[in-house]
Amino acid sequence: MPSGKSSVELAVKIKEGKTSCVELTRLALKRIEETSEYNVITSISDTALKEAAVIDAQIKEGSLKSPLAGIPIVVKDNICVNGLVTSAGSKMLKDFVSPYDATVISNLKNEGLLVIAHTNMDEFAMGSSSETSIYGEVHNPFDFERSAGGSSGGSAASVALGITPISLGSDTGGSIRQPASFCGIYGLKPTYGRVSRYGLIAYCSSMDQIGPMAKDARDLKELFRIISNPADKSSVSSGLEKDKKIKVGVLEGFEKTAASFIDTMREKISEVKIIQIDSLKYAVPSYYIIACAEASSNLARYDGIRYGYVSENSEDSDYIKTSRTEGFGTEVKRRIMLGNFVLSHGFYDDYYLKASQVRSLIKKEIENLFNEVDVILMPVTLNEAPKLGEALKDTLKTYKEDVYTCLANLTGNPSISIPVGMNEELNLPKGIQLLGRTNEDELLLDLAVKYQETIFLDRRKETNGI
Repeated sequence: MPSGKSSVELAVKIKEGKTSCVELTRLALKRIEETSEYNVITSISDTALKEAAVIDAQIKEGSLKSPLAGIPIVVKDNICVNGLVTSAGSKMLKDFVSPYDATVISNLKNEGLLVIAHTNMDEFAMGSSSETSIYGEVHNPFDFERSAGGSSGGSAASVALGITPISLGSDTGGSIRQPASFCGIYGLKPTYGRVSRYGLIAYCSSMDQIGPMAKDARDLKELFRIISNPADKSSVSSGLEKDKKIKVGVLEGFEKTAASFIDTMREKISEVKIIQIDSLKYAVPSYYIIACAEASSNLARYDGIRYGYVSENSEDSDYIKTSRTEGFGTEVKRRIMLGNFVLSHGFYDDYYLKASQVRSLIKKEIENLFNEVDVILMPVTLNEAPKLGEALKDTLKTYKEDVYTCLANLTGNPSISIPVGMNEELNLPKGIQLLGRTNEDELLLDLAVKYQETIFLDRRKETNGI
């Protein structure tokens, strides 16, 4: 992709005849080859250039007028794309060629965007480092020895590497926001239900959400508009009103890191309030109990008979066992076993039912906090991107890293990851997270756009407009 250009800017150049979908697609495919060592792509469309030519003709004749028409995009390998291998990073689905498009893919195609490839991910989206994939680990664009995050690591790294300026990921406990933070880009976990899950390979159905990822906040906003469902206007935020100022709740203990964002956005903030989330300590155990329970149910269909990998080494008596043993990786098996345990007779009330009750308490506390503030500002993760291999050595420690991100999935609220500079010592990106009220996705997106614009203007002032 042309350096520094947003999708919106590139689409304008296409309409002006200064570039084309074919040219941008060629550049994207070339960039995939150039960055192959980062292991971000799992399958590539063999009809991409032909489809790009069709899109160019439609733009030229005026039948495609979308602000992103002609832009190539990559999407996570658990989002079904007609004709592409859609494996969810698993041996269980390694030969599955999707016969249909997910709703979000249909939305993209209707507005003239071109899906050129699937991106690498943790197997069935179960992981936080994109290392559990059958295709191998994804490398961080800023440090080859570190993780790009997960489970949407391939989608985040693809944008950071300049393959495409935008991508789609899925977020069940932070799988868009965490890799976005690790790779220095923007990522939105939409309000639950704002984006269709049809065609998304399920992990935890009550928390899974497809969402946009982008290097430019304006692109993120436009991509969300395209993939989101038509909604009742009375229940959806209109965004950041021109003269309105907002109240920001900053999570206690995070004041120092939040200071740069607060200072940059001072013209749009009326009040900053330090808040506590008492139920935060219960978020991780509640999340993993519910997520594993739903995963064990969703993945029961993959038995080598109805769906999935078929073992050649099994006898009739152990056909299902052998197929699942060979088809699933270690982390997926762990979560299936945990899920079966918490749903089993004698333990359901003590674990799954209790976790569901705690989830309701967490949701109630967050709703009460939004009576006092408009957005909640908190970290994305406890630490920067780990070295490859570290996340797999200590599973419990890795699970705890989801403490700030899984909150939005438990409650259904929208949440956005915003890049706010670099850790100079490690030369790694830093990010913050904004949590918003239900259906106020547009407010979060507008705040990200405003922050980006303000940072750009401040830098121009520092360099005397250069």
